[in-house]
Amino acid sequence: MTTYSKYFEKVRIRPDPQAASKAQAPCCQWDGCNEPGTHRAPVGRMKEGEYFRFCFDHVREYNKGFNYFSGVAENDIARFQKEALTGHRPTWKMGTGSTSRPAADFSQMRSGRAGYYRMRDPYNMFGTGTVEPQARKAKPLEAKALDTLGLTVKATAQELKARYKLLVKQHHPDANGGDRGSEDRLREVIQAYKLLKQAGYC
Repeated sequence: MTTYSKYFEKVRIRPDPQAASKAQAPCCQWDGCNEPGTHRAPVGRMKEGEYFRFCFDHVREYNKGFNYFSGVAENDIARFQKEALTGHRPTWKMGTGSTSRPAADFSQMRSGRAGYYRMRDPYNMFGTGTVEPQARKAKPLEAKALDTLGLTVKATAQELKARYKLLVKQHHPDANGGDRGSEDRLREVIQAYKLLKQAGYC
């Protein structure tokens, strides 16, 4: 019996990926080292994107002593760290728009089709002036209902309720002495009050 078999030739061994990368890697850039440089290490400040190639032992040693801010003043380091919080983008305080000019008055701006119309700011969100309460505009049916009760659009909810109670007492069948016209008026008052209540006047 022989120690060699034809079946051994058909056995496949998976290649080692690290061995392949070591074979293709350049030589380590550490002085006096001939190992393959399989690991990258940053060159330093103002040379972003450039790397040294070291072997595993020497890249560890290089990284222990690496300092991105070597030779930089402490004030510059502090400023860099502060700017890094915002991704090195310019910032300014809320409501100022920029450090060199006053806040933009958005209500006065014109752009595109919106340039033909003045932007309304009823709640003074952009700080353009004092808030002026807007007068409520009554729809045709609401205006007719208010007219039926003898009130204007500026009437408050309390005034509306007081006027309704007064007119109901005045035109109630028990108080009007059997007048048919007064019953019709009472019906109109009740309908008008219901309409105004649904519209949110009271």
